[in-house]
Amino acid sequence: MPTTNHSRRAFVRAAMRAPYLTAEEERALAVAWRETGDKPALDRLAGAHMRLVVALAARFRRFGLSMSDLIQEGHVGLMEAAARFDPDREVRFSTYAAWWIRARIQDFVLRNWSIVRGGTSSAQKTLFFGLRKALARAAGRDTGWETGASARRQSEEIARTLGVPVGEVDLLRHRLSGPDRSLNAPVREGEEDGGRRQDFLICDAPLPDELAGEAIDGSRRLAWLRAALEELSERELEIMRARRLSDEPKTLDALGAKLGISKERVRQIEKRALEKLRKVLLRKHPDLAART
Repeated sequence: MPTTNHSRRAFVRAAMRAPYLTAEEERALAVAWRETGDKPALDRLAGAHMRLVVALAARFRRFGLSMSDLIQEGHVGLMEAAARFDPDREVRFSTYAAWWIRARIQDFVLRNWSIVRGGTSSAQKTLFFGLRKALARAAGRDTGWETGASARRQSEEIARTLGVPVGEVDLLRHRLSGPDRSLNAPVREGEEDGGRRQDFLICDAPLPDELAGEAIDGSRRLAWLRAALEELSERELEIMRARRLSDEPKTLDALGAKLGISKERVRQIEKRALEKLRKVLLRKHPDLAART
């Protein structure tokens, strides 16, 4: 496949000079491949339709991708079509192959048109490749987005036309509103010493050393709490576990019924146990007062 401009032009010229096949020749080659695995027949069938690959690839140049890459992807689709073609369906190979070629190129465009990867669902393909045409009809001109209140109406009209959710139209129009920007690029064009974009990104997440410190502090405080709980009476410990140390805390009523006391008595014991824990922790670890 072509890798340079010169080789690409030579490849295109060769593709355009390839002789056309009659319906009978086309069918004979397809039958030879299907029934006997005749590789030269497969190559001839595909080679005669490389001009179709070039023509379809040219339609996608507006996405800014290499024509050589588009042709290469189209060639993969053509070979897959040739390998799958059923001559008994009485349809010309070019009609069948065009679908495979176009699908392969569309997938390639969706994977590579932006550094931010988009989806390749049927609805997203319809939106991506039908957007410009729908936009022209909605706006009454070749290109351009409406702004303000009319932008919403425009998105809704495009969504109805293409049969996709309005949210997907809004998302794609946002992505198409500006070019990709490298985080390694200078903040100001031509000023290499002015810092790079990535230097000004702000992350609110804790730093690794902060996370490690929090984990250590958490383990230490858990050990302190376990030691302090040993200072409680059996009933105080039971109430604290049921009320404060359980994934599903019990109500005062439920705990009172279980222990055979009133809910007010449960509340008093819980309050006393909390105060006892606080005093024990402050006595053994005075620095906790400054952290709370």
